Amino acid sequence: MSDREALKQNFLTSHGFADAERHALPGDASTRRYERLACPDGRRFMLMDQPPNDALPCAPADTPDERCAKGYFALARLSGGRLEAFVAVAQYLRAQGLSAPEIIAADTANGLLISEDLGDSLFVSLIEKGEAAAPLYLAAIEVQAKLHETAPPDILAGGWPLLVYDDLALKTGADVFTEWYPQYDRSIALTAQALTEWEFLWAPRRQRAEAGASVFIHRDFHAENLIWLPEREGVARVGLIDFQDALRAHPAWDLLSLLQDARRDVSPALEAQCLDHFFALRPQVDRADFMRDYTALATLNAARILGVFSRLVTRDNKPKYEAFIPRMWGHLKRNLATKGMEDLRSWFLRNGFGDRLT
Repeated sequence: MSDREALKQNFLTSHGFADAERHALPGDASTRRYERLACPDGRRFMLMDQPPNDALPCAPADTPDERCAKGYFALARLSGGRLEAFVAVAQYLRAQGLSAPEIIAADTANGLLISEDLGDSLFVSLIEKGEAAAPLYLAAIEVQAKLHETAPPDILAGGWPLLVYDDLALKTGADVFTEWYPQYDRSIALTAQALTEWEFLWAPRRQRAEAGASVFIHRDFHAENLIWLPEREGVARVGLIDFQDALRAHPAWDLLSLLQDARRDVSPALEAQCLDHFFALRPQVDRADFMRDYTALATLNAARILGVFSRLVTRDNKPKYEAFIPRMWGHLKRNLATKGMEDLRSWFLRNGFGDRLT
């Protein structure tokens, strides 16, 4: 038995789960692993196993130089897999009347956590089985509207900071594209001038996004992280998972994550229907200003994800992510065709990406 397995068994035993059957669930792009715990009395729970690592998350007072010294997680303002973040965010979401899992027990020092099991009815699974997508997506939009009603605190439960998705974090994400996509596609070679222009074009858009950072964002709000709970009412019908990297950010961020998904197609008609629903629920929002930022951030996010998938394929030897790359180019193409994005579209055309945008 490995030391890690012994640690898990001791943790389960100390919290009354020694007799639970353990069923491993499929992994994702992270080092985090889940097991379903089936108790003899029929109850089910989830065991999260997030081995501690050396990643250093960003502290609220860190300067850009200090974040750079700490590395990518601090630059991008990611939690670095810290269970303290998951626990704090779960408690915040539940306090808003939303369905984050109840935390049963946690050993944050060793990266182990037992939580409520919200079930298997992921939005993506239900839709693949033939359930209509629109009611699910509209319910998710209502969760967004609910979250936008209240300005989030700077510090969550247990002292975990809710940081701003700021200019540097956005820049770090956008620059993953310019660093890693040319390593995936060797036909692309970006010159120093191209990189200078990339920064010049993105800087004002990032600064607008930071200035508009006013709401809590899940940060990975999409159909594989949303669970349908029809026995509950209102916004509680949408179960939320994988939210440990939450931030304070522009209110467009989670909407574009949902509606311009990297892993499944969302039709332009459904995207438009969901945006109409959002603006009906939030009539005080200036639609034109919002959509200007939505399009810019959706473009940045598409580029960021293309860079992340390129890194997963080339550095981490995870070829399955290559299948998602054409969809992200589709999002990028559509966004770049929007009024106000002509300068960025020109950059892509000048730097060898024309065949992907035509």
